[in-house]
Amino acid sequence: MSKVRMEKLKPMDTRLSRWGKALAHPARIAIPRTLSQRDACVCAEIVDHLPLAQGTVSQHLKDLKNAGIITWTVEEPSSCYSLDKKTRSQLAGEMGRLFEEITSGCNSTTCSTKVKSK
Repeated sequence: MSKVRMEKLKPMDTRLSRWGKALAHPARIAIPRTLSQRDACVCAEIVDHLPLAQGTVSQHLKDLKNAGIITWTVEEPSSCYSLDKKTRSQLAGEMGRLFEEITSGCNSTTCSTKVKSK
């Protein structure tokens, strides 16, 4: 899709798409869940909770960081990760609104349910 056409989409849809892509792997769902149980974690603590190699976890952390879902600070000699509180709140609200819209938007009295035969 061209950039001009993408700009016509709702900003909320663009954000949800970016977050959805970042969360489209079981490990990238497990990592925020792990971080939600503590204020912050170093990579080794996250690795201890997942059946994945440290390098794989690091790549998943990078993807989540690039999407703004987690934040990263260097605390020598380690890197410390935590959930981005603003993004967490925004994601929860926008996902809630999306599912509310999806589940209440179409019913048999307002949408055509007939399939045309060929």
